[in-house]
Amino acid sequence: MPISAKLVEAYRKAEYAVPPDIVLRVGEPNARLDALLAEMRAASAAFVTAANPGSQPRSNEDNAAALAELDREVAASGYDSCPAEGHDPDGHWSEPGRLVLRNERGAAEAPGRGFGQNAIVFVEKGRAPELVLLG
Repeated sequence: MPISAKLVEAYRKAEYAVPPDIVLRVGEPNARLDALLAEMRAASAAFVTAANPGSQPRSNEDNAAALAELDREVAASGYDSCPAEGHDPDGHWSEPGRLVLRNERGAAEAPGRGFGQNAIVFVEKGRAPELVLLG
């Protein structure tokens, strides 16, 4: 099923926070993220969540189990990750995720697809984060 324009716009307007002080916004370069990527020797990163596949609400327990599975997969792949959260700037919704440090876009898309997500946010060092639709 195609992703609605309203949902795509919500993803574009969302904030993707990486504690303690990095907030990613689609289309806005982020010097703090660039510094983190340099520190971690990563060329790129992706915000990925396992919660609420297809933007269909799931229970907190189901989302926690999916996030734990995402953590296992990321660890098994050998990539580094940081806790993160995607949220509506108006406070209507939020969901946990991970900033996964990657080196190529295809690898960054794989966990999003694997967990039934509509999109990820991908960023290369020195560039603005971009919304990548997976559906």
